[in-house]
Amino acid sequence: MTPAINAAKKLALKHQIHEYQHDISCASYGMEAAEKLGIPHGQVFKTLVVALPDKALVVAVIPVASKLSMKLIAKAAGAKKAAMAEPAQVARSTGYVLGGVSPLGQKKPLPTFIDSSAQQQPSLLVSAGRRGLEIELSLVDLVGATQGMVTGLCLQS
Repeated sequence: MTPAINAAKKLALKHQIHEYQHDISCASYGMEAAEKLGIPHGQVFKTLVVALPDKALVVAVIPVASKLSMKLIAKAAGAKKAAMAEPAQVARSTGYVLGGVSPLGQKKPLPTFIDSSAQQQPSLLVSAGRRGLEIELSLVDLVGATQGMVTGLCLQS
């Protein structure tokens, strides 16, 4: 059991766990999850931790095939700019390693922003707290559990 799964159970969230064999040579954990689970890329979301100029951290939850707009996450968080957080900083703050960061069950819950494309999905898959493990839940439950805000976060291609 991971902290993310424990958090979902504690909050009595309706959820489903999906597990797959993680390939350590795979560079894109989220894309790997979508492909190995046979789930559309738009339904599988990655959890990114972003640093703001005042050293605060925030979380961006975006589709695995999308790229985060630093301008949009900064604006959503009320900052002038943003940058990806250092891996060690991510691990210290969330309790998770890169590729296994979940928006649920973080050591220090961070302000969470979820890309608005999630509104078009019947459910979302996010990391359940380790590589090779995903948790599926509704957007409403994810927003409630993280006190997240839904907003546009991705670069348009």
